[in-house]
Amino acid sequence: MSAAAIAEALRAHPSIRGKLAIASATTQLGLGAASTGLPGDDAAVLPRPGGGFDLLAGEGFIPAFVADDPWFAGWCGVMVNLSDIAAMGGRPVALVDQVWAPSPEAAAPLMAGLRAAAEAYGVPVVGGHTNYAGRELSLAVSVFGRAEALISSFAARPGEVLIAAIDQRGAYRPSFDNFCAALDVPAPRLRGDLALLPELAEAGLVFAGKDISQGGIAGTALMLAECSGTGIALDLDAITPPAGVAPERWLRTFPSFGYLLTAAPEQAEAVCARFAARDISAAIIGSVTPGSAVTLRSGGEDALFWDHAATPYLGLAPKEPSHA
Repeated sequence: MSAAAIAEALRAHPSIRGKLAIASATTQLGLGAASTGLPGDDAAVLPRPGGGFDLLAGEGFIPAFVADDPWFAGWCGVMVNLSDIAAMGGRPVALVDQVWAPSPEAAAPLMAGLRAAAEAYGVPVVGGHTNYAGRELSLAVSVFGRAEALISSFAARPGEVLIAAIDQRGAYRPSFDNFCAALDVPAPRLRGDLALLPELAEAGLVFAGKDISQGGIAGTALMLAECSGTGIALDLDAITPPAGVAPERWLRTFPSFGYLLTAAPEQAEAVCARFAARDISAAIIGSVTPGSAVTLRSGGEDALFWDHAATPYLGLAPKEPSHA
């Protein structure tokens, strides 16, 4: 597929368009980019009086996904929340869950997945809400963490390079575009991989980035660009999907371990080396640019994927570009 065809397919895909609901929610709640907690980031940021930051995040899950794969949904309830904390340069402290189900028996696989992931990652579930009078399985999970140095969605600057760090040692689940590289993995490796992000922040190598979420590389790059008030140029020829995976699918894939990070060009090699040392694929896949366009390039062809100034995505762009 050409860059233009991929851009058109991505713009229309539910994984990309699903994030448009965020703008309506923030409007209804009266929230903006300057609101307490910095809405639009992977976790809410609350500065601590003595230094450092408290982090709060939460995830609700698509009902069809929970019904289709309840054990994995429970696992993801932990995994994606911990990824959000890591994406902010933080370390997780504790989780709470919210579960609705028709019965304890119906909830059992979901609960088993939650428990297995909490034990694997070494982060306790400390409470929550459970209701066994629900008509169907439903799940939400929240997490508390702490950071000494932040990685922020609002801190990308033109001239920086864009790095994708994704663990490709996995496979897709039977349905949805979820690429999982976290099951059947030793717990020390899971914990050590997540620790890379706060280590990069504390070393002063990375200041901006996002967890690759629903919407994949393309949607996450768009969110990062809009929050930072910049453009991003993605080089499709530099993005290497796992064997047998079409580029368009990889661009919208939700990986169990995947981050977009920006870095000064002279720091990029050091950032990628940290991931390579743990056998995680990391490479420069584009650049942060002035303006508001997120573009795709392949074979010398440039195609517009999204212009967040013309069509806001999250509706959380800063009043003025962050680089002005």
